[in-house]
Amino acid sequence: MATTTIKSSKQATLPVGSIILWIILLIGVWAAIVRYSQGLGSTNLADSRPWGLWIAFDVMAGVALAAGGFTLAAIVYIFRMKRFYPLIRPTLLTAYLGYLLAAGSILFDLGRPDRFYHPFFYWNHHSVMFEIAWSVILYLSILTVENSQLVLEKFRLHALLRIVRKITIPVVIAGIIISTAHQSSLGGLFVLVPNQTHPLWYTPILPVLFYISAISVGLAMVIVESTLSAKAFDRPVESHLLSEIGSWLPTMLGLYLLVNLGNLAVSGKLGFIFEGSLASFMYLAEIIIGVVAPLILLSFASIRNDSARLFQSALLVVFGVIFNRFNVLVWGQNGAFYVPNWVEFAVTAGLISLGTLLYIFAVKNLPVYTDHTPEPEQISEEAPLPAAG
Repeated sequence: MATTTIKSSKQATLPVGSIILWIILLIGVWAAIVRYSQGLGSTNLADSRPWGLWIAFDVMAGVALAAGGFTLAAIVYIFRMKRFYPLIRPTLLTAYLGYLLAAGSILFDLGRPDRFYHPFFYWNHHSVMFEIAWSVILYLSILTVENSQLVLEKFRLHALLRIVRKITIPVVIAGIIISTAHQSSLGGLFVLVPNQTHPLWYTPILPVLFYISAISVGLAMVIVESTLSAKAFDRPVESHLLSEIGSWLPTMLGLYLLVNLGNLAVSGKLGFIFEGSLASFMYLAEIIIGVVAPLILLSFASIRNDSARLFQSALLVVFGVIFNRFNVLVWGQNGAFYVPNWVEFAVTAGLISLGTLLYIFAVKNLPVYTDHTPEPEQISEEAPLPAAG
């Protein structure tokens, strides 16, 4: 694949895309300096609108987009669908970076970021935020263990690698349980504020809706990430595997649509969809773009078997979940009108650039991609240990 590059006198090459990412990252660093030197007053956040872009996109949407990690881990290690093994490492790497950046973005949103350590020492068992904080901490630890195999293989640390592979199955099971807890609990935050959240999004079953949508977007992100990375690193697209994953999405999207609309009907809130307000417009946009359209498209085998159209359909699911998280957290909340300012946008763009650069670095320097498909009895041990030498 042709790549536009800039060459030095020594003929070293640096892709233009990487240069752009570094520029965006440096702008983000400058915005971070402004935020920490001037406090939250450098943003458009206020007491009437305490959560904005950093929580809606970086955390709420970011954590959901990283759901492909626990979803694919369950498919490969628990349900023993070993044919999906070639997708597991890049997916887990994407999830790891996504959670790291989501955790890091919280430090920008905290009024007192110097007290980030409080969840470790001041336990509030009745707090949903406390449960989410510890779930994310534990799941990050699990992702660290799962991704440590890349480093251990790279440096041929065979003894440690064997230990990690022996504990893979229990670690994956723990990860699935913890992911279920915090993906749903993110929705539980808004169950606590019935008078603050618009009726189209307020429901006691919001944690269930968050969890179903997280599984859906996790599957979609496997398709999106695999397609983009294959093109970026000049690798073949695993079309047959991605097509099979695409065939599961209509079921998950249909379940989400049924539970969502069924809940509105049972609670007598269907009328709010057609009230002509900004909230009703945003709700319809979220459902049509992110649920109905990809559900219909992915129901056709001809779409699923076309890599480009499969990618586009999966991208609609991703946009839909991002839209949903913004709806719940921003447009579906009472309070002052809010638009992020340049500091908020720059920090978020910088974090995305950082994550992309780290992914590129990992793929170029670690065994992220492998064509080996293990036998059933080897599935918890992944690929054979590399030979010494």
